Amino acid sequence: MVWTGTWVAERLGVELIGDEELPALLGLALRRNPKRAHLLVSSVLGKHVPQHPSVVYGSGLGLGLRVRELLGAEEAGRAVVLGYAETATALGHAVADGLGSAPYLHSTRRPVPGVATAGGFEESHSHATSHLLLPEDPELLAGPGPLVLVDDEFSTGNTVLNTLRGLHERYPRDRYVVVALVDMRAPADRDRLTAFAAELGARVDLLSLAAGTVVLPDDVLEKGQELVARHEQAAPVTGPAASAAPASGPAASAVPTAPAAPTSAPATPTAVPTVPAAPATPTAAPAEQTTEPAASAMPTAPAVPTAPAAPTAPTRSAVPAAPTPSAAPAVPTPTVIPAVPTPTDIPAAAALPAAPAVPAAPAVVRVPLDWPAEVPDGGRHGFTPEHRARLEAALPGMTKALAEALAADAPDGADRAPRVLVLGFEELMYAPLRLAGALEDAGLDVRYSTTTRSPVLAVDDPGYAIRTRLVFPAHDDPADGPGDRYAYNVAGGGFDAVVAVVDSAADTPELHAPDGLLAQLAAHVPRVALAVVPSYTPRPRSQPRPQAAMDPMAAPEAPERSSMLPEPLRGPAFSSYAPEEVGWLLQDLSDVELEAPTEEREEAIQRGGAHYAESLPVEYQPSARYQELFHSALESSAARIAHAVGTVTETVLAEKTARPVLVSLARAGTPVGVLMRRWALHRHGLDLPHYAVSIVRGRGIDANALRWLAAHHDPADVVFVDGWTGKGAITRELAAALRESEEFAGFDPEIAVLADPGSCVRTYGTREDFLIPSACLNSTVSGLISRTVLRADLVGAHDFHGAKFYRDLSGADVSNAFLNAVEARFDEVAATVDTDVKDLLAADRTPTWEGWAAVERISEEYGIHDVNLVKPGVGETTRVLLRRVPWKILAKRGAGADLAHVRLLAEQRGVPVEEVDGLPYTCVGLIHPQYTRGATGADGKAVASR
Repeated sequence: MVWTGTWVAERLGVELIGDEELPALLGLALRRNPKRAHLLVSSVLGKHVPQHPSVVYGSGLGLGLRVRELLGAEEAGRAVVLGYAETATALGHAVADGLGSAPYLHSTRRPVPGVATAGGFEESHSHATSHLLLPEDPELLAGPGPLVLVDDEFSTGNTVLNTLRGLHERYPRDRYVVVALVDMRAPADRDRLTAFAAELGARVDLLSLAAGTVVLPDDVLEKGQELVARHEQAAPVTGPAASAAPASGPAASAVPTAPAAPTSAPATPTAVPTVPAAPATPTAAPAEQTTEPAASAMPTAPAVPTAPAAPTAPTRSAVPAAPTPSAAPAVPTPTVIPAVPTPTDIPAAAALPAAPAVPAAPAVVRVPLDWPAEVPDGGRHGFTPEHRARLEAALPGMTKALAEALAADAPDGADRAPRVLVLGFEELMYAPLRLAGALEDAGLDVRYSTTTRSPVLAVDDPGYAIRTRLVFPAHDDPADGPGDRYAYNVAGGGFDAVVAVVDSAADTPELHAPDGLLAQLAAHVPRVALAVVPSYTPRPRSQPRPQAAMDPMAAPEAPERSSMLPEPLRGPAFSSYAPEEVGWLLQDLSDVELEAPTEEREEAIQRGGAHYAESLPVEYQPSARYQELFHSALESSAARIAHAVGTVTETVLAEKTARPVLVSLARAGTPVGVLMRRWALHRHGLDLPHYAVSIVRGRGIDANALRWLAAHHDPADVVFVDGWTGKGAITRELAAALRESEEFAGFDPEIAVLADPGSCVRTYGTREDFLIPSACLNSTVSGLISRTVLRADLVGAHDFHGAKFYRDLSGADVSNAFLNAVEARFDEVAATVDTDVKDLLAADRTPTWEGWAAVERISEEYGIHDVNLVKPGVGETTRVLLRRVPWKILAKRGAGADLAHVRLLAEQRGVPVEEVDGLPYTCVGLIHPQYTRGATGADGKAVASR
């Protein structure tokens, strides 16, 4: 096995100099191009070389994670990612996925009628130079946050300079990040970008998997064109490429059953068959008149490891960062990289099977995809994390359909898993990549690549990156007219099946023609399946999409949408919940030091010098004994909680809206919102959107979060969700906030809760005050998210409230264990839920506010005189013990297991538990009144805080 740049390097004197990873990332090929003869062929991009989808996606995802680390959580939350068509469209998507909360847009060469152009630029070395920017939201690029530019490789940096120049004039900002798989610029090109950044007055950082440069002899262009012409002349084209003068190469039939005339030169390509259904016997090509050594005589170097195949992003040690322009060091001392192999899935020449004589092209199986409504097919018009979450939620069903179609057509008695290629289509790279990745995750032997506009010479030599080439007519009615398109390294690749994925605009008669792509594939691969993704075309902004025709999670057009508001944060970048479970309308403050000792916070809060939402308590780390209590409580109460989840969800569906948008009040309401979403999906197949927003007592609900919701959903469909009611303070806070602003008049202020012991709401799962295990812990049962933060120096007028993601506590995280334990009891309680909901809907559920009356009475009776220091109910009492300075605990006489964890916490903190008769709650927590660290309370006694 040799490096797949050897053939070109030997003939043209091209050298790659730089990081040792380069040979594993790049090969070389030749193309007919008057500006550049050579082509850097990536082995991890998934364009020309079929590769494991986990490697392709992992490479981009890892770069995105590095961008997030470079920017920091706050700046990453404001970033927008822009990818380049056609080769980097999926790479840009993956980088945006790694960032977690960034919307994504890629340039396109396909104009779309009715969609305004937000900009464009030229790619000077490309065969098709003009790029258009067609975002559905014209404000997408207008925000002040960083712009992340993603391309597969940088050779001169001209494309980046052209892009920055055009965009900065229209959308100026102070920071850019440029991302590529490889950075191959010469030192002078690096200096140009540094100088240009200084001219703009902006910071420009650059990240790549590997860096180096290409050393080209002075006559490389002339010699390259002559070499391409010689091979073209030796291989006259008789297929659809005959009229196109670009370089041609072999299809699978380029590996003849009988060798050409003996020669010491490498095998030369033969003709592409005109009718793939019945390939003509290849004509032996004349021997190349040259003294070049045979391929087998070329020197080789010892084998090196192939590109990483792990489904996760590359580790930092395997992905060295390229120097940033602001401090770009000189390129490493030139040392020619030895001829080493790079990964490719095309077998060596001697092992390539001859193209079989197929008497008739087998039928192409069309596999219907249940593509989620209103999810774009890619980033041509913009793609948000919400779109990604809905796509990922739909992937299992689409994967199952593809896997079943492939299995149904597989031959019996196979002694190995079929080798499958998922073949994307030009700019349509991300959707096929995610489908391929899902098939790979399902256990199939999968590779991924896409068709392309780019004409490249194919040479059947193991030291050359493009071994075979299929040529077929364009099939999407391109704006620049008809022409040939190409699929490389597909024929002769040993594939048992190929899944061609195209968008509906490309599902045309040309695709199905005798010389079209499907016929070409069917001539060389035993089984061919076609999957069509609906092309997404934005409506004019004056014509909003009808809500009734939309997917429940799709966003209606709203002219008032603020470009300042980012997309929701989602796991795993923010929280340990799956991305489809909840979108957090928060800003990530994970890098900000916000924790303060409990006693300091309490004193500051009670003196009026600080609000409780301006800092965070130190996260309580439960003892082994306390954790045992949590798991015991979860086991004993899971069915009870499942029943309450089912009851409140069915009540919402029956009384409010058939397609609710769940908006939980972070963070106590968020596990309940996730469980309600799971119930709706489990019982009714409803995939409900769910977001988490911040509400702060005394300061109201996050107005910017409401504006985002109003811009993306009908406010009438929004249902606010919380865990439980105590005295109803948050219920009143929400009602007051919505009542005071005409802007939010469309939102219903009523809250749906799991438990309503205070009788404060009409929509609930139960009015019993019982232990909800999610109240026992803090972030480790709430997706590792902190309580929300509202502080003037951190949250501006156009920002969401903040919160922290405690990644370092992942080892203690039981968030999903809690959810799964409750969901496992859904079927068990379903029948009783149905019966109880019927009775509940007929009952008088008017709130009595008895909890508020009880709190006022207790406040006066115990000399506290501040209802905010009285926390009724099991959940609120637990919070007092975990976050505040407790004075004493009032427990209903005879309360049993529901208070085991409360009694343990009270014991650990030295807090007395007082048995009380006639208490309307199971327990009530009293915060120490008039607290100072000198510690005297209403009773004159000191408080011991441990």
